[in-house]
Amino acid sequence: MKLRVDVMLKEGVLDPQGKAIGHALANLGFTGVGEVRAGKVIELDIAESDAIKATESAQKMAQKLLANQVIEDYRVTVL
Repeated sequence: MKLRVDVMLKEGVLDPQGKAIGHALANLGFTGVGEVRAGKVIELDIAESDAIKATESAQKMAQKLLANQVIEDYRVTVL
């Protein structure tokens, strides 16, 4: 089963990569771009046919490795 884990910095956490992207877009002439936030997307192919079990497994992976829960939030989606 394929799953996607989206990892983003929590609200209020400074995002220097997002700021750099925002400045680069402005320098390239793109106007009207507000706040830019950068994150990670991890796609997993798990050997599990039960969507609930696969989601639980991906959530454990996110909690233990994929996301730093002090500064990041994550969301697991079945694809």
